[in-house]
Amino acid sequence: MGTCCNSSTVLKLCFLWLQLICVQCHGRILKDDTSSSDQFKNRFQRIFLSILFGMFTGLICALVFAWLVRSFVRYINKAPILKGPVVFSPKIPSKTLQSALANDTQLIGSNSSGKYYRTVLDNGLTVAVKRMEPGSPQLHTKSFKRRIQHELELIASLRHRNLMSLRAYVRESNTFFLVYDYINTGSLEDVLNKVRENQLQLTWEVRLRIAVGIVKALQYLHFSCNPTVLHRNLKPTNVMLDAEFEPRLADCGLAKIIPTLNLPAASNYGPPESYQSCSRYTDKSDVFSFGVILGVLLTGKYPTDPFFGDTSTGGSLARWLQRLQEAGDAREALDKSILGEEVEEDEMLMAVKIAVVCLSDMPADRPSSDELVSMLTQLNSF
Repeated sequence: MGTCCNSSTVLKLCFLWLQLICVQCHGRILKDDTSSSDQFKNRFQRIFLSILFGMFTGLICALVFAWLVRSFVRYINKAPILKGPVVFSPKIPSKTLQSALANDTQLIGSNSSGKYYRTVLDNGLTVAVKRMEPGSPQLHTKSFKRRIQHELELIASLRHRNLMSLRAYVRESNTFFLVYDYINTGSLEDVLNKVRENQLQLTWEVRLRIAVGIVKALQYLHFSCNPTVLHRNLKPTNVMLDAEFEPRLADCGLAKIIPTLNLPAASNYGPPESYQSCSRYTDKSDVFSFGVILGVLLTGKYPTDPFFGDTSTGGSLARWLQRLQEAGDAREALDKSILGEEVEEDEMLMAVKIAVVCLSDMPADRPSSDELVSMLTQLNSF
């Protein structure tokens, strides 16, 4: 019996020992499984973060590289600042142009944007030269010089029978010399001054031809050029007349180069919005200036005449024409020297209506230059 009891006790102890070993082994297995799971998660996180960091770094490098390439392309595509004469016409020899400008020049006129000279080149060609000094403190910067060069190249590319073509230009320090065809008749203001001094007769037919030529030039600038070109300084001194009194606009777009020309005080032909700093100059602003010129052609009066100092006139040519038109007395505004045939008088009265619409205070109420061509050409056959 004793032996059996001992054997039974030994078996129980062995069983308990085996259970303990199994429990310990199971615990170790569970612990190893948990450790392996944590290691897997940590490894996955490291791989994910590495991929994410690599993608982010690659994106930054790609953006930096693209910026460098773009900057390089923009740098090599920058227009070089040209030195010496820049000639756009084969008739003008560049070698003799600069020497001609320095030697024999004759002053023929001046305005707020510069002085005009007449000079003869070695090949016998007579040209008109405009001496222009932008007067901007930015003139010495390369970016400003490139902008002026770009604007002058744009002006030189304009081609229309009613525009003065820029033939060449020369830059010397802070001064630009712009070379144009020489027209000995002079400007519209020169011709109107002769008319007022009874040295010249200017019929309504000729005046209407001048008006149509001016507005055709504006139509070309506003609707045929890309980008649109605005004159910005339209007035009689900038309307040149050839021997047949065909108008050719000068100084197109130069107001972008000469900041002082944007000031309303620089011209009595500027639109009301030019006095407002928050307003934008548009093609309708050019139309207002044309309306003033048309008013001058119809009345023979300048907007600077003392006549408009009287309060009864409204203080300006535009107000005076508007009041007479509203009162039905437009005939009183017409230049008496051109009154004659009844048909012409009817045309002039229609032209007064057109001028009044062009002189509207609100730009949206003014016709476009394209519409003006149709309006004016219907008055006569051109």
